[in-house]
Amino acid sequence: MQHFFSLIVCMHNFFFLKLVCINKVPMKREETVDHHIKSSWHAISRMYNQQAAKEGFTTSIGFVLININSKEGTPATKIAPLMGLESRSLTRMLKGMEEKGLIYRKQDPTDKRSVRIFLTEEGIKKKKVSVQVIKAFNLHVRERVSEEELTIFFRVFEKIQSVIEDIVIENVNPNKYKSALYDS
Repeated sequence: MQHFFSLIVCMHNFFFLKLVCINKVPMKREETVDHHIKSSWHAISRMYNQQAAKEGFTTSIGFVLININSKEGTPATKIAPLMGLESRSLTRMLKGMEEKGLIYRKQDPTDKRSVRIFLTEEGIKKKKVSVQVIKAFNLHVRERVSEEELTIFFRVFEKIQSVIEDIVIENVNPNKYKSALYDS
């Protein structure tokens, strides 16, 4: 999730300028999709961080805790993709969480090459807090936003995610073989 919003933030200026240049129509920041996503996410993140700070942790730690299975643990390699993070970012975070006594690592009994991440008692408590905060926020939203509006909202976000995936694919392979480079 955080990776998705980081991508939005990084691409904001590029696409804002591209749209203005392509269409030759001025577009205000408030008229861009990414502005609303980014500003909403920052507001949500601040709200979550305020709640997490009362318990002595951060939103990022809370999201990691939520993605760890409380009973069976979770393979370390599975957590980063679940959160949309790079594995090196998660490695540092897991180290800090281990130092704070929220998690511990244990070799996977079925795959000796793999490590599973487990929650400590303190980690389980913080995970419960995180889940409660997320549920409370979502209940508040559902008090003001109808099911029909939420259904539309989720569909729109799926389409936005699809657009982002298409753009990422285009950027990974920008050479569409339009040049005569390989012609004989």
